[in-house]
Amino acid sequence: MAGSPPFPLADQSNLSPSGPSFYLRIHAVDIFVRDQERSLRFYLDQLGFSLAFDVRLQSGQRWVGVAPPEGTAVLTLIAPDPDSDEYKLIGRPTDVVFVTEDALATYIEWRRRGVRFRHTPRLRRVKPQQPAPDGSASASVLLGKQTPIWGGVFTRFEDLDRNSFALVSFDEMTQGVEAQRRVAMEKVESERRLAHELEIAKQVQARLFPQNLPPLRTLDYAGVCIQARQVGGDYYDFLDLGRERLGLVLGDIAGKGIAGALLMANLQANLRSQCAIAWDEPQRLLRSVNQLFYDNTADSAYATLFFGEYDDQAQRLRYANCGHLSALLLRCDNTLVRLDSTCTVLGLFKEWDCLIGECHLRCGDVLVLYTDGITESFNAAGEEFGEQRLIDGLRRHCALPSRDSVAAIAREVQQFSPGEQYDDVTLIVAKCTGRR
Repeated sequence: MAGSPPFPLADQSNLSPSGPSFYLRIHAVDIFVRDQERSLRFYLDQLGFSLAFDVRLQSGQRWVGVAPPEGTAVLTLIAPDPDSDEYKLIGRPTDVVFVTEDALATYIEWRRRGVRFRHTPRLRRVKPQQPAPDGSASASVLLGKQTPIWGGVFTRFEDLDRNSFALVSFDEMTQGVEAQRRVAMEKVESERRLAHELEIAKQVQARLFPQNLPPLRTLDYAGVCIQARQVGGDYYDFLDLGRERLGLVLGDIAGKGIAGALLMANLQANLRSQCAIAWDEPQRLLRSVNQLFYDNTADSAYATLFFGEYDDQAQRLRYANCGHLSALLLRCDNTLVRLDSTCTVLGLFKEWDCLIGECHLRCGDVLVLYTDGITESFNAAGEEFGEQRLIDGLRRHCALPSRDSVAAIAREVQQFSPGEQYDDVTLIVAKCTGRR
């Protein structure tokens, strides 16, 4: 554009006259030096740059990159062979221009650190120059070879090899830098607030999981939820249903993060409130929970759920599997029983009902409830942990107390999939300790 400055006054990387832009940035500018280690210390210690990379190429040549504190471009410090043409470039002026909002303050600080300058900063505030035929100003204007277009300050400094660089500040550029700094500070503050709020949400959700285990004579039980993010959508609970009965609950919300956590809290509140109303009728309880979940969530929201009612005296388990993964019941004789779905998921349908399954537990029988965060965890080869590995782990650890079994199985999942966790890992183990 006619009369536009050769350097942008603000970040315009997201602007494109022809439509959406693609990612593009300067990676590195080569600077030839005699001793990489000494030069590296100069840029890090005296200029306050940061180390961008330090690699050795297949040829054996070492490449070291340094970057200014708030810049995206990198200077690559290269030590060329003394017989090469690049070696002759050492100690010459470069075309690299560093822009700062206060060149004088930077000059004073760097001088204090021992940086050598060609001259003191020069203040230039004079008449505009005649533009070039294409309407633009030349880069030499900004490097002090001609009178600059804008008022500003200019100087040159040298590194240990006497490679020289321009250090400039312009009134307009300062305003752009300050604007970018404000945006960056606002982003940092916004991210800080978000992190703080997520930490509070994590603490709140942690209190939604069982804090106390109702005591039973014939059932030893425990559970765990290892969340993939600060908060998640998996849910497990132990409900005191009175009359020596325990509610074993494990659910998986359709959603992750904050959205999943909110739905999880909604489901938990519904279950706990309805338990007081329909504690002796599992079907009625779950119908009420489905109705509340359906009424209070979006049309696409739903949850899979396993609800079990264990009678401590009769050692009987009545259950409803609402579209969840089959619960596993490992009998004391090492046979395996799957407690499959008895109805569809919660929250999708206004008209909803469920069937109730029933089984009796004997001493040594172990019940396992879990979410797909366990079976769908995958290793570096892309293999899933799967149901069979879970069954094998259950058989290995079935003699342990339930709390230790939970810890051992969760540890095996994490060892199998040591990388980034993509889904919540939730597990309940309940072991019958009563009569045979």
